[in-house]
Amino acid sequence: MYHSKITGLGFYVPDNIVTNDELSKKIDTNDEWIQERTGIKERRHIIRGEDTTTSMGVKAAEIAIERAKVAKEDIDFVVFATLSPDYYFPGPGVLVQRDLGLRTVGALDVRNQCSGFVYALSVADQYIKTGMYKNILVIGSEVHSTGLDMTTRGRSVSVIFGDGAGAAVLSREEDLSKGILSTHLHSEGQHAEELALIAPGMGKRWITDVIADNDPNDESYYPYMNGQFVFKNAVVRFSEVINEGLKANNLEVSDINMLVPHQANLRISQFIQGKFKLTDDQVYNNIQKYGNTTAASIPIALTEAWEKGKIKDGDLVVLAAFGSGFTWGSVIIRW
Repeated sequence: MYHSKITGLGFYVPDNIVTNDELSKKIDTNDEWIQERTGIKERRHIIRGEDTTTSMGVKAAEIAIERAKVAKEDIDFVVFATLSPDYYFPGPGVLVQRDLGLRTVGALDVRNQCSGFVYALSVADQYIKTGMYKNILVIGSEVHSTGLDMTTRGRSVSVIFGDGAGAAVLSREEDLSKGILSTHLHSEGQHAEELALIAPGMGKRWITDVIADNDPNDESYYPYMNGQFVFKNAVVRFSEVINEGLKANNLEVSDINMLVPHQANLRISQFIQGKFKLTDDQVYNNIQKYGNTTAASIPIALTEAWEKGKIKDGDLVVLAAFGSGFTWGSVIIRW
């Protein structure tokens, strides 16, 4: 039995910065309204033709691979988390394998939205623990901007999300005191429609239905979110799954050196920080700059925290996420 250790991190965000004031030119909103409810000051949006979910994932992955000091030939498997693939099928995992020039390794796509990167890490961790693979590339990448309702009708959702990608290389670690100590995953599909994008989908509204109706007021192909309901569930599940991970490893809240929560809403992160009585140095947030980048948010934030020297060898790092599905999870890491 082995542990898996994060040996390389990288992230990429588009150059195009979209401020709250810029959004207010399209949407009946303002900087004060957005910051008060979400903490977001700006986000990144792709410029069509320059970036895609896959291309951003590739750029983040190249940085992570270089920092891991492994050759591309040494990557054994790819796990790609996203809710915004370039194509309905195939998924972006195989596109990354192609564009990075990897060997004909396996590529797996994970569709768990905001908790996607946590789920992807858990999958990769199991493969490495069992000895099947030695180096696995894990990516979270999202393009939200091209699928949002950029009118006043969609303002409660559209002001929140941004585009970007993050990546990590997980490698085999023989020292069982280091690396990923445990992962904890949950779901509650009872509330699936409280945060969802219904169309296109085989179950209710496929492309033929959308085209046939040609209804300009059809909102089924825009994301829907019951914001208050999501918030109330998120703060409960975040707390539960963090405590679950600590308990599984006989750890206390005081042992946490760095908590990197999914960047869903700064108010959620602040609520959790207050509940656990963590200092600002123990929690890393960057939603202010990038918005909610769904599966990319944790790897982007984790990479930034590491680049700034906020994560050091021996630190206990906790990753936690909650999102659409509802799905949630945590990863406990000894750096």
